[in-house]
Amino acid sequence: MTLATWELLSYIVTVVALPFAIGVFLVEQRKERANEQEATWQQISDAYIDFLEVVLANPDLKLRSQLATPDLTDEQRERMWLIFDMLISLFERAYLLVYETDMDERKQRRWHSWEDYMREWSRREDFRERLPQLLRGEDPDFAVYLQRLADEEASAPGAP
Repeated sequence: MTLATWELLSYIVTVVALPFAIGVFLVEQRKERANEQEATWQQISDAYIDFLEVVLANPDLKLRSQLATPDLTDEQRERMWLIFDMLISLFERAYLLVYETDMDERKQRRWHSWEDYMREWSRREDFRERLPQLLRGEDPDFAVYLQRLADEEASAPGAP
């Protein structure tokens, strides 16, 4: 091969192959980020399912009701507060890992399911009443966000 051939091949690599390689690298990076986001989403979704199993294991607390459970014993009240603590921890983790102020459509769909869970629990009287204590020490932005949702749910028509 002559020097001119080598020079021509280097130009081809510079003009065609290098931009192509950069493009492939960027696409792979984007796929990897999407896979990491999917894994994070799946992990916290699995954690919520595990949480619901705890709720099912405590039917005497009637946690799926919007009304406060009346006449709880001290032991039942303690279990309920512990379960609410678990829920707040899970919501905060979801908020910190998933929520962004400027989300694309896919992230918004994922986040709205978490917001629906938060709103659902915020409709429960005793959860809302306990919320100031539950949010003490949590991420300040998360605390403001969840308190706002709870206030909206408390003032919604038909709220208990």
